[in-house]
Amino acid sequence: MEDAAHPLLRSYGRIKSRPIKPRQAALVETLLPSIRPPEGPFDPRELMPGAAEAWLEIGFGGGEHMASQAARRPDVLIVGCEPFLNGVASAVRHVDEQGLSNVRIHDGDARELAARMPTGCLSRVFILFPDPWPKARHHKRRIVQPEMVAELARLLKPGGRLRFATDVAGYADWALERILASPDFDWTAERADDWRVPPADHITTRYEEKRLGDCEPVFFDFVRR
Repeated sequence: MEDAAHPLLRSYGRIKSRPIKPRQAALVETLLPSIRPPEGPFDPRELMPGAAEAWLEIGFGGGEHMASQAARRPDVLIVGCEPFLNGVASAVRHVDEQGLSNVRIHDGDARELAARMPTGCLSRVFILFPDPWPKARHHKRRIVQPEMVAELARLLKPGGRLRFATDVAGYADWALERILASPDFDWTAERADDWRVPPADHITTRYEEKRLGDCEPVFFDFVRR
C-alpha cells in the first residue's frame, strides 16, 4: 500500500489507445515474458553472458530506435522501458522480426526498474522525445526531475553517457537546467551544431519525423563524471 515514506510509482498518460494488432498481441503473450528483466534486484550485464556493455532506453515509443541500436551493437545488452502497451507491442514485433537476442523490455515505469539495478551498471542511457507535459501544472510528471537525474548518475559508470532529445523548446530548457545542476554530469557540446545536428549514431524514428513539437529537434549528450 502507498504511504508517505513509500509512495506508489505512477506512469501518467494513456497506457493503451488503439486496439493492438493480433500478431503483436500474440507476441506480447508469448515473447514478452521471455525478454522481461527478472523481478527483484538484477544486474543487466548478467542478462547476456559476454555483453560488452549494458544500455537503457527510457520511453522507447514504438521501439524503432532501440531495435536499430541493438542490431548495430549485438555485443551490447539493451534494456528498454515503456508503460504504453501499444509501444511495447510494436517493440516486441521489432525484436521478433529482427531476431534480436540482446534486448530486454520492461513494460512499466522506468523509475521502478532503475531502483532494482546496481550502481555503475550502465554505459549509456537514452531519453528520446519524452512526453513534454506542456501545461505548467503537469511539469511534475516529466521524467527529467532532479531525483531521476541523480538516479541515472548512480546507474551510469564513470564516463558513461546520457542522451536527451526533444522537439519542445520548453522541455529542452527544463532538462538542460536540471541535468547541468547535477554535480555528476558534464555537457559535451562545444558549439551549437553539437546539439542542433543529430549525433552520428542517432536513428531517426517515425515519431521524430512527424515534427509534433514547437522547435527543431535538439540532442543533448552528457558524460558521467
